[in-house]
Parts: sequence; structure tokens; C-alpha cells
Amino acid sequence: MDPSIAAAALEADEGTLLADLSSLGTLFESLCVRDLRVYAEALGGRLYRYHDNTGLEADAVMTVRDGRYALMEVKLGSTEIDDGARSLLTLADRIDQRVMGAPAFCAVITPGGYAYARNDGVLVLSITCLAP
Repeated sequence: MDPSIAAAALEADEGTLLADLSSLGTLFESLCVRDLRVYAEALGGRLYRYHDNTGLEADAVMTVRDGRYALMEVKLGSTEIDDGARSLLTLADRIDQRVMGAPAFCAVITPGGYAYARNDGVLVLSITCLAP
């Protein structure tokens, strides 16, 4: 569902959302997940969320039929990119790669800015880079 519907139902305007970054982050994550689900389905894949009993999570795990998968975190602010990358790398290390293989990529998705690859290999992608 388009997260703007939730914002409209809450009668939340720009000022309201900027004053409540937690809600804005939730709406942004919903937007990203919605778009990623569309891309995954176009590739014949699926989109999941991962959360384990230690609190480790991935906002999106995209899989495709041939077994490849990607791990993604959605972060509203640039100051959160390091945390997102660290979480993704920790998760990738916990996966039995003899069984699952390594992730095709790990990415932190942000609201804007340039796309780049960090020194640790994690991609930083603006949601605007994902548009067709």
C-alpha cells in the first residue's frame, strides 16, 4: 500500500512528519518495501523481512528463483548508514554460506544522495536510484 495513504489518514503534513522522525522513518521504510516488492515480483522473486531472537534484522531480503538473494536495510538519515551496514554484514556472516551462498549484495537504502559502494562492499542506494 502507498504509505502516503497512512500519512493522509493521520492528517500528517511535512511539518508534522519532520517533527516525528520515528513515524517518518516507518513511512519511508514502507515506501521502500513497497517499491522493492514490485521490483522483486518483476524478476520472479519475493521480498521478505528478517528478524531473529538476538534483535538482528534486515528490513528486506530479496530472493530470486535461481537462489540468489540480497540483504537490505532502510535508513532515513545518513548518520544511520554505518549502523545499517554493520547489521547487514553481521547477518551475512551468520548465514551458512555453504548452504545459502553469499548474498548477491548488501545495501542500505536512503531517501536521497549519490549511490556508492562502501569500502566494506555494502552498497548505499538512494530510493530514487531504484526507479525504472
